[in-house]
Amino acid sequence: MKLLTNELKKALPALYTKENEKDPLVVCKFFLPMTKWTWYATEFDGNDTFFGYVAGDFPELGYFSLSELEKVEGPYGLGVERDRYFEPTKLSGIREEYESKQSTDTINLRETA
Repeated sequence: MKLLTNELKKALPALYTKENEKDPLVVCKFFLPMTKWTWYATEFDGNDTFFGYVAGDFPELGYFSLSELEKVEGPYGLGVERDRYFEPTKLSGIREEYESKQSTDTINLRETA
């Protein structure tokens, strides 16, 4: 599967153009099957570098690259895929989903200790 189509390249704002926007639009989503790793892109440099939300061990905003996503190998040799059904969503909605889950997980860990 091609991770980044020409259509998505055109839809992604240039890197640094949304840095002062409080709640930018997440344009596309990549994920590694059978893991918790997901990458949400809000900006792209037109070549290799994305900026967005990375949900892995500790969800955070940061940079990630297309070339790295293409090289990642997960369980059973699976590679990173693009969510073809992802609808552009405000970053706040994505963050809320992951950060509230992380809080719930922490509470559950405390209850079992």
